[in-house]
Amino acid sequence: MATASNTPSTPLGPRTVPTDSLIPNPHNPRVLFDELPLRTLEESIRRVGILVPITVFQATGSKKYTILDGQRRWICAQRLALADVPINQVQEPTVAQNIVTMFQIHKLRKDWELMPTALKLGVLMNELDERRDAQLADLTGLDVAVVTRCKKLLWYPKQYQEMMLYADPEDRIKADFFIELYPILTDRLVSRAQWYDRDMIIDRFLVKYQEKLSGFKSITDFRKIKQHISVARAAGHEDQILDRLHRFILDDRIDIEDLEIDTAKVHRRASVLVRTLAKLMDQLREVEAEAFLGEEDLWVELEELHALINSKLAEADRRPK
Repeated sequence: MATASNTPSTPLGPRTVPTDSLIPNPHNPRVLFDELPLRTLEESIRRVGILVPITVFQATGSKKYTILDGQRRWICAQRLALADVPINQVQEPTVAQNIVTMFQIHKLRKDWELMPTALKLGVLMNELDERRDAQLADLTGLDVAVVTRCKKLLWYPKQYQEMMLYADPEDRIKADFFIELYPILTDRLVSRAQWYDRDMIIDRFLVKYQEKLSGFKSITDFRKIKQHISVARAAGHEDQILDRLHRFILDDRIDIEDLEIDTAKVHRRASVLVRTLAKLMDQLREVEAEAFLGEEDLWVELEELHALINSKLAEADRRPK
């Protein structure tokens, strides 16, 4: 990446400058600064001052210094009416370098809220025309899983992204709500339903989750809904589960458990049994009869299993075809 050309009016490096000569970085991935941590930092600065200089650069054509690292320190300096702050000026970066640098600076510190991180990751993706999770993780220092989660948040319309950016943590909708809802909204069966309306579904689930309706207790309950959809699809009950899901979304009196279809439930239990039996058969194939002759308990259990299997097979044969 090419470095932005800018010759600062003063030499690069550490020094002290007026507090009001700094401005926030428009590309800072961290845009939410909750009050309680700020108060703690403010008290520390009140007692011992700013010990780590704020990293800044001077943008081309600007007389102000843009903060690259240390915006929380600068906010506290303003609150304390400090006339000057220590800075360390570096060369002006490109937009991509700017974002990557701040990701790298903060990667070992307390995690940012995920939505602001996602927004700046989106800018970086556009600047570099890069969409691959592993490459973005290498660039930013984020885990691949975090990159994947961020990209899910970028899929949502702006009005829902803004809900994750409310200044008051009490009003802010957690990113995990939208991440857990994402597999349902993007399910290939659900998204093709005639009644599918993404914003309507999001709004209804927001109400259910916030007011604890329809049996909602936590955001992980979305996984139960997704499981009911997947099991019903595997059992061939696509129309039935879509009808139940539609009614569930619209009616707050219907619980999550009501989505389960009885025949689909049987299919799910059968699938579990098939996997269990397959593992048991693999283990039995490895048993050498002569080596286990003295293991009476094993042979007794196998005989009982054999009798039970024969009984179940005979019962199935007697059922009307």
